[in-house]
Amino acid sequence: MPEWLDIGIFGATIFFMLVGLFGLLVPFFPGVEVIWIAALVYGLVNGFGTLGVWMFILITLLGGVALVIDNILMAARARQEGTAWKSLLLGFLGGVVGMIVLPPWGGLIGAPLAVFLFEYSRVHDWNKAWAALRGLAIGWLTALAVRFLLAAAMIGLWLVWSLNS
Repeated sequence: MPEWLDIGIFGATIFFMLVGLFGLLVPFFPGVEVIWIAALVYGLVNGFGTLGVWMFILITLLGGVALVIDNILMAARARQEGTAWKSLLLGFLGGVVGMIVLPPWGGLIGAPLAVFLFEYSRVHDWNKAWAALRGLAIGWLTALAVRFLLAAAMIGLWLVWSLNS
């Protein structure tokens, strides 16, 4: 493959990976998936080789963790504040409905609003409802930081692969 084409493929891949990484700052943007797809396309175009196979397996594992950690950390933090599982489920549904009704930001309104309103109706205490909302927000911010670090690690693994093949 000509050198200019190798450089172009490398540049396009890193571009899409960085879009995925910084896209994580936008709620509901599939940044981890964008990074994974960029690595997959790179491997399909350039070939995987032995190192590439191992790096892609690790990239896939990190991506899988990044996709589930979000919900785990948000729920765990909200549960520490005493939030009911039913409130978390309704918050998830509120986020989905909000995203459909007011895309792309409706989910950011619908999810916390549903958690807050259900928690208030459940315990009839504004302070406890706010604590549930605060727990949800802290969990979301923690998950964002963890997903960002995992996504950066995915890119780092791809760099090891691409620069050594």
